[in-house]
Amino acid sequence: MSAVLLHVQHLLGIGHLMRASLLAHALAERFDTLVVSGGSPVEGVDFGRARLHQLPPMGAGDPAFKTLVQADGRPVDDGFRAIRRDALLALFDDIAPGVLITEMFPFGRRQSRFELLPLLDAARARQTLVVASIRDVLQWRKPARTAETTALVNRLYDLVMVHGDPTLVHLEHTFPEAAAIADKVRYTGYVAPPPPVAGGGAGDGEVIVSAGGGAVGAALLHAAAEARALSRLGDRPWRLLVGGNAEAPDLARDGVIVEPARRDFRALLGRAAVSVSQAGYNTAMDVLAARCRAVFVPFVGAGETEQSERSARLAARVGGIEVLAEDALTPTALAAAVDAASAGPRPESARLDLSGAATTVRLIADAS
Repeated sequence: MSAVLLHVQHLLGIGHLMRASLLAHALAERFDTLVVSGGSPVEGVDFGRARLHQLPPMGAGDPAFKTLVQADGRPVDDGFRAIRRDALLALFDDIAPGVLITEMFPFGRRQSRFELLPLLDAARARQTLVVASIRDVLQWRKPARTAETTALVNRLYDLVMVHGDPTLVHLEHTFPEAAAIADKVRYTGYVAPPPPVAGGGAGDGEVIVSAGGGAVGAALLHAAAEARALSRLGDRPWRLLVGGNAEAPDLARDGVIVEPARRDFRALLGRAAVSVSQAGYNTAMDVLAARCRAVFVPFVGAGETEQSERSARLAARVGGIEVLAEDALTPTALAAAVDAASAGPRPESARLDLSGAATTVRLIADAS
């Protein structure tokens, strides 16, 4: 059985790690799969039969990713980079994988160049199948970086797996030089979890509000706590889930439950009346898999365009989704969006290809 090494680096949230876990879960059913994580350890992430190797963790020191820090908060320095690079190369030599997958790089995660470029050179020398695993929508970038990415793909990669549905969004919509790598691009469909199992329990008929622990997440949570009294769904519980490492804010009041993010989040969505969240890849797929009516408040800080692009296209394609701009977020506006979503149809998930994990396994098996 050929071995697969999947490298993933999460810096702020855990979205990249969660998508990698779904891929690893599927890959491990066919290949000896090792996930190498460079971010902070996260409890409760299910990798199925895949093994997990934790590198010395690093993360973002600020929301703009301008600085990287170690687990103890010290800045990443050349000594730390050398330790990580050497550990990764030693691991590669030890398991000699037939397939190397880099999550987002070289289309993102430039902060990991110090260890990934030597790893990719080692993989080329061994004629390892090298695959880039990227999401549906990329962040707009400077022309020089786009050209650099194109050059790296053409020099070092065999395949680029785009985890999206080309009938919704093409790579060229957010990567201008897509034509230059077209022979390597494969669309897998979206990497989505299985539909939640039907049944009663927590979340039944509730409004589920999920947000990270940063300033933007706090604004969404505060707006939701006030919006319940203004909504036609004010007669039912609104459950506010606080993600990241933040403590749950003091927003609890009559009918408003505030608690840390839950492991049964997907099951909650399956029973919810409406989901309120940002529009990151994984949350959007959780919503679609559960066919849960939703309000997306896409994150646009630091010039981000990814979530706005995704949420607008999903709302137009599958229905059951209201989009509220971040700069228009108020309790009144959020209540109106929740009411509109609750009165509409459920998202028609079948209009999108959600077979991304299984298709990725098939494409890699065919190429290796």
